[in-house]
Amino acid sequence: MNQNYLKLAKISLVLVYLVIIAGAVVRMTGSGMGCPDWPKCFGYLIPPTEAGQLEWLPQKSYQEGQVIIKDEALRVARRNFNTGTTYNETNWEPYTKHEYALFNPWHTWIEFINRLFGALAGLATLVLAIYSLKFWRTQKPITLLSWLVVLGMGFQAWLGATVVYSVLEPVKITVHMVMALVIVALLLYLIFKADPSVENHQTQKYLQTAMVWALLLTLVQIVLGTQVRQFVDGQIDLVGEHQQALWLQYPNLQFYIHRSFSIAVFLLNAYLFYTIGKNSLGYTKIKWVALLILLEILSGIAMYYLDFPWGTQPLHLVLASLLFGVQSYLVLEVSKAVRRYKSL
Repeated sequence: MNQNYLKLAKISLVLVYLVIIAGAVVRMTGSGMGCPDWPKCFGYLIPPTEAGQLEWLPQKSYQEGQVIIKDEALRVARRNFNTGTTYNETNWEPYTKHEYALFNPWHTWIEFINRLFGALAGLATLVLAIYSLKFWRTQKPITLLSWLVVLGMGFQAWLGATVVYSVLEPVKITVHMVMALVIVALLLYLIFKADPSVENHQTQKYLQTAMVWALLLTLVQIVLGTQVRQFVDGQIDLVGEHQQALWLQYPNLQFYIHRSFSIAVFLLNAYLFYTIGKNSLGYTKIKWVALLILLEILSGIAMYYLDFPWGTQPLHLVLASLLFGVQSYLVLEVSKAVRRYKSL
């Protein structure tokens, strides 16, 4: 496989992870509605930096689609026009997707950077897919999967729009996160197939099954974690963002399930670590799994017992997504070993 394709796939993967990191920061800072419209931000390609830019002003030119905040509601310019000395309602139409109409420059720019990373990741995957056309005659699955990633990025962008239109509905946030992980898994598969340096490993009975279950448990943990995060967001609204000690004073059921599942994740991966080491099977990435799980546990403990130190929330999510990626690659490695063993 061409080395240029492999480099493009790795760049795409890095950019997708940057989107995940940016999204985690958006959640931590509560910036999800920093841009209340999509794909623009308050009708701008480059968002405003101060509230005055969103006020109606006399003797000013407005472009079609540009947004202002008037009487605590969003108004959208119907066409290009110049204002007179008084506000003319006929030049504007209400924004109908939702009723959120607040401007916070920090939230706006954090969300804008998140979208910018998303656009860069989308562009990178498009370049990857176009480059994959050279393999159409010899390796059609590579080309097809490369374009499937592009479709996945498009679907992910649409999901991002629905999250904004729903004013951060929890279920849609969860689906948005899961879709990001699906894209990660697809890119890792393409990298695995394109990388000539992938080593051949030995395998053992039930190892593949255990690897797959470990991956699925991580995915379940991430889904549960997004639900716990939504509960925390609700508590922040109730008790205030500076009352961290009260955010998990009365946890919900999802929190206890999430915490209990972490024991299963730890035990299963400890079994894999022991089995691989005892039988000298290779799979050195299991050491990364062990490290990521350790850091994940420590960040979870810090959030619960140390009242959410700054940065622990996005770190917890990013570590989980990295863990999912490493485990996905391990599943590919062990699956290759199983196929090689059966062909002998």
